[in-house]
Amino acid sequence: MRTPEEIIELKQNPKVAFLASELDRLLKEREEAHSVFEDDNDLRVLVEEEKKTIDEQISLVESQIEDILKSEEEEEEFPNHIILEIRAGAGGDEASLFAQDLGLMYEKYADSMGWSFQHTTDSSSAGGGYKEGVFEIKGQGVYKRLRFETGVHRVQRVPLTEKSGRIHTSTASVAIMPIRKKVTVEINDADLEVEFSRAGGKGGQNVNKVETAVRLTHKPSGLTVRVTAERSQQKNRERAMSIIAARLQSMKEEEEARKYSEKRKQQVGTGDRSEKIRTYNFLQDRVTDHRIKKSWHNIEAILGGDLDDILDSLDEANDGVREES
Repeated sequence: MRTPEEIIELKQNPKVAFLASELDRLLKEREEAHSVFEDDNDLRVLVEEEKKTIDEQISLVESQIEDILKSEEEEEEFPNHIILEIRAGAGGDEASLFAQDLGLMYEKYADSMGWSFQHTTDSSSAGGGYKEGVFEIKGQGVYKRLRFETGVHRVQRVPLTEKSGRIHTSTASVAIMPIRKKVTVEINDADLEVEFSRAGGKGGQNVNKVETAVRLTHKPSGLTVRVTAERSQQKNRERAMSIIAARLQSMKEEEEARKYSEKRKQQVGTGDRSEKIRTYNFLQDRVTDHRIKKSWHNIEAILGGDLDDILDSLDEANDGVREES
């Protein structure tokens, strides 16, 4: 059974506060029943029955608390809220178009999973597509499902503008950054530089006349985020802060992973954005994940959000490696 100190701590957790109070009450009732038993032997049988009932209730409440705490721990390891960042790499306009294709792929997959998918900010290239796209995805199991998508994605195809039919190879980097409730990085206000501007684009007069867009720079790291999704400065600033925090946390975790190379070998993905992980070959109608050396066909369906087979294979490979270790 839990100590009074443990119960006090549990009462500070909103998710189990009510159950902790109930457990406290039951433990006091049990103590009172025990004192009655000591004072009156004639009530031995009745008191023993009452204590048995109370013990069963205590066991049930403690089991419920454990389930919630376990779920909370799992959510901390695999949050239900992530930042998806996609950047065009080598390949000029074709790379930007591929970055946009990837963004649409994840958006359609999120829709199929019932997750929310929000455009936080994106910058377009001259030929269309994204130079950079930053998105927020919320939903049950989102980080656990997409955590191995971080890395360099490569496409091999003939661009629509290519008259000679020559195959182009372009790249885009993907970063999946979890939004954790317990962040271990510290961000001082003095280290932040904030700029406000007009958002531009769609949204009516408010967007064009009011400076709602927020550009946030973390001076020590040089990280910069511009958010235009919301109609108020405060909300855009909050979203920019969450992105900066997620990026800094991700950088810290990547650095820690490099220090423990053996631990990295036990995982499918190292979390390194420079690692080439997947090729989308249009001429062969094939998508290949280089980490697990496995390929799938029907590239149009995959870019249309049909990712379950790929993600399942990555999960299975990761579980298999962990069992071997």
